[in-house]
Amino acid sequence: MMRAVSESMKERTGRTLDDWVSLVRSSGIDPLDQNAVRRWLKDEHDVPQNTRYAIADAAARAAGWSPPDLEEYIDRQYSGAKAALRPIFDRLREIIESLGDDVSAEGRATYTPFVRGRQFAAIAAGTRTRVDIGLRYREAPNSKLLTKANAPGQATHRLSLGSVDDITDEVARLIRMAYDQNE
Repeated sequence: MMRAVSESMKERTGRTLDDWVSLVRSSGIDPLDQNAVRRWLKDEHDVPQNTRYAIADAAARAAGWSPPDLEEYIDRQYSGAKAALRPIFDRLREIIESLGDDVSAEGRATYTPFVRGRQFAAIAAGTRTRVDIGLRYREAPNSKLLTKANAPGQATHRLSLGSVDDITDEVARLIRMAYDQNE
């Protein structure tokens, strides 16, 4: 996505990615503060959301930042007050990754998306006591466990789990259905 945004940036904004990075650098904003860069791009230049993210990422990388790898992202999500939730994440990840060789996990700051052509599941430490798994359905199954949602990730529905014991055969079935619907 970032590559596609970058390639069409000049056409959409009048500036290339390199032009935007130079502008960020000369703005006085810390390029390592990606939130501040994105706010500035929105408030001062009305830059669209995906383009803001691409520019902020490029500016931070140009300033020496490198993104964490997948495991570093996950370790950060399940540290401190949320460390006790890690076994729930690990069990869900095991179920999801066993669905097929075409499943990949991606690193994000606040959740972990799982993709099979398109994102079909995302796991987030919702609170200190709950893990949410967002599932994307074209046709949602009938289950009392599901609630409509638009997060985490690209979810249409969400399950909330408080312990590894909450990961039942029904939860595994619902995950499988999301996988099957997102080839």
